[in-house]
Amino acid sequence: MGLGGCIILIAVGAILTFATDWHMQGVNLDLVGIILMAVGLIGVATFSGIARRRRVVVPSTPVVEEEPHHHHHRVDGYSDGYGV
Repeated sequence: MGLGGCIILIAVGAILTFATDWHMQGVNLDLVGIILMAVGLIGVATFSGIARRRRVVVPSTPVVEEEPHHHHHRVDGYSDGYGV
């Protein structure tokens, strides 16, 4: 459920709790509205925590480029003495 769904839950819960005057036998609409608002708030908190974690940029280890090795070959065919 995204952020929009959580906000809809909060809105529907608030409407059921504060703006309706319905009475259903066996169902307490005020309690249902409060539960919907609580679930919506928990969803918003969870969504914002996950979104905040995704935005954190972990600094990567800098890549240090090495200078290219220049092998100077001697005229007689031998290199620097290491066989390279």
